[in-house]
Amino acid sequence: MRKWHLVLLAVGCVLGSVQAAEPSPRNVVLVTLDGMRWQEVFRGIDARLAADDKFNRIGPQLSEMFGAQSPAESARKLFPFLHGVIEKQGVLLGNRDAHSCAHVTNAWYFSYPGYNEILTGKPDDSIDSNEAKPNRNVTWLEWLHNKVPAYRGKVAAFGSWSAFPAIINTERSGVPVIVGPPPQPKTAEEKRLAQLETNLVTLFPKVRLDGFTQQSALQALLQQKPRVMFVAFDETDDFAHEGHYEQYLLAAHRADDYLRQLWSALQRDPFYKNNTVLFVTTDHGRGEQPAETWQHHASKASLAGYEKSLARYTDGIVGSDAVWMAAIGIGVPARGPTATDGCVGSNQIAATLLTLLGLQPNDFSTDIGAPIAAMLP
Repeated sequence: MRKWHLVLLAVGCVLGSVQAAEPSPRNVVLVTLDGMRWQEVFRGIDARLAADDKFNRIGPQLSEMFGAQSPAESARKLFPFLHGVIEKQGVLLGNRDAHSCAHVTNAWYFSYPGYNEILTGKPDDSIDSNEAKPNRNVTWLEWLHNKVPAYRGKVAAFGSWSAFPAIINTERSGVPVIVGPPPQPKTAEEKRLAQLETNLVTLFPKVRLDGFTQQSALQALLQQKPRVMFVAFDETDDFAHEGHYEQYLLAAHRADDYLRQLWSALQRDPFYKNNTVLFVTTDHGRGEQPAETWQHHASKASLAGYEKSLARYTDGIVGSDAVWMAAIGIGVPARGPTATDGCVGSNQIAATLLTLLGLQPNDFSTDIGAPIAAMLP
């Protein structure tokens, strides 16, 4: 064989190897813990609330479970995965005690406006209630599903709150949104979970237990392999509104373990391992002073409308715009808890995740919040 034949053969082999090694599209799992205060995330148990039998119905047992010598140690007991893994391998934002600030940019400080902001990259202050009206705005989930070939049919959402099909506008978007047992379960496991969910008591109107949302999401990871998944837990907010501080903390602790389970499943599966981002946040904060405002969240502007039942708090529920964020996975630097220059906004999450997917946020929308620099290399 002539030498130039050998050269062409070698070049062809190299090009073939480059094509074969071309990376597959990246994946994202976005998880929200509804109404989870930054205070517990970074300080752990609130001793005032734990000592108040109006809010804590299990007495000293709660402090035995989550109390510690320091706020940071208490936070690690409450959120062992968040602080034991994400804190070491990723980025945490929103600890206002450490000059890290994150907030919502919508005018209202409650759920539908908050989720719209997270999922569209901008606030829409015409969304001024939690009524489950189909969202007029296009989410980045919808855009990926319909406009980016690598993600077509590879986007899914799982929620505990029944409003999510409207928030994501599943009829228009085509994005499947699971907020209850499937009407026609296919596998034996789906049938078992659907029967169990149907038979168990419902604690809150229009909200299913987070454990079923978690199992639905895990089953989808194993069987359907979505590239983008949104998982929305709700119990933290529900128990807080009910004034059950012990259940609020227990729900938060369970949610931390759900994160561990999701991350472990992602790391075990070659489809996701070393190619996936796990991003965690909340849709709004809660009050802190006076103590009972931990149950509530509302802006001053919302008191004239949807949150008029809280009008006695004339400035709204101060601090309920405060949120937090955490990320781990491909493209996310291991910065740990990170201070911010001013506040980052929930309107920046969309651009951040699209950037981590290797996409151009402006291709989705030109008027969304900028990517969060601290979350990027």
